Amino acid sequence: MLMVIDKLNYIYSPGNAYEKQALKDVNLVIDEGDFIGLIGHTGSGKSTLTQHLNGLMKATSGTIYFKGQDIYEKNYDMKSLRSKVGLVFQYPEHQLFETTVYKDVSFGPKNLGLEQLEIDLRTYDAIKMVGLGDDILDASPFELSGGQKRRVAIAGVLAMKPELLILDEPTAGLDPKGRDEILDQIAKLHRESNITIILVSHSMEDVAKYANRLVVMNKGAVVFNDTPHNVFKHYKELEDMGLAAPQVTYVMNELKVRGFSVNTSATTVEEAKEEILKALKHKL
Repeated sequence: MLMVIDKLNYIYSPGNAYEKQALKDVNLVIDEGDFIGLIGHTGSGKSTLTQHLNGLMKATSGTIYFKGQDIYEKNYDMKSLRSKVGLVFQYPEHQLFETTVYKDVSFGPKNLGLEQLEIDLRTYDAIKMVGLGDDILDASPFELSGGQKRRVAIAGVLAMKPELLILDEPTAGLDPKGRDEILDQIAKLHRESNITIILVSHSMEDVAKYANRLVVMNKGAVVFNDTPHNVFKHYKELEDMGLAAPQVTYVMNELKVRGFSVNTSATTVEEAKEEILKALKHKL
């Protein structure tokens, strides 16, 4: 187990008129190599939870264990935690500030006090991981396209060599092509390096395609924690929470109602295609 979240609670503005419980007894286990989709309506507690995982926020009560250690223990090395649990905020390109891509990506490793050779290696490796070439290192990050800026920002986190990478709506504001490129690159990174990933997203299609497990939050609590197939079986309950299922889920359920022998747990276009072809063969 990479991380264990045990009975985590967080209250905003405790003791005054604006008091609000943002997290309610959250229990989660994150295993090494997981690709988790974290979903929930706006205000459900997703971002609050992710900011607890690398110590940016401290729980009102409860505990987080990273690799068996309580991160709230006295003298715990929070700087080390933040190098191991990388958090990429929504619109991460807004965090770019250096004059060149190299300087931006190498900022994190430099702050770790590493030797120059190690800083260079991490910077080059991170740029390759996000699908960019070395020729971009001397360019100004502000002259890049939106998708390239997003990749550079992600590379800056990867250069820290995190064991857990949290991406909060990493494709927000990108066109469909840019969105697919970023997510495919993240999926490739997961496959090739086995890095643990938490993807926060409002796109049910994206989490169905890439994640092996979905965590659904509502009003600060975890209401589902299961495979995409099992979670999207509860699409009616998801609708009650202001969410939905992938369009494929609705198509498959409608086909079932109309008498086609299909498995309604299909969540991707490819799975639906196979089910529909099987059903058509059966009818013939």
